[in-house]
Amino acid sequence: MPTVNLRDAKAGFSGLVDKAINGEFVTITRHGKPVAALVSVEAAEIARKAIERKRAGLVAYLRTFPGGDFERNRSRSRDVEL
Repeated sequence: MPTVNLRDAKAGFSGLVDKAINGEFVTITRHGKPVAALVSVEAAEIARKAIERKRAGLVAYLRTFPGGDFERNRSRSRDVEL
């Protein structure tokens, strides 16, 4: 997994895109700290779907509790006199 600083990424962006297309993950750094990753669209879609499944799993899990349909409590959290 190549790591490049932002200045070099700007200068050689086309080459980095080619690496991503070929399945490599490219980490882009700013001031020595990782700030972004360049990946293929296929890898990004896989990650997006995994996140969606994880979120859906949490909601399904919460619905297994007794009274699984939660309603929002619309009352004020504090007694406020105006």
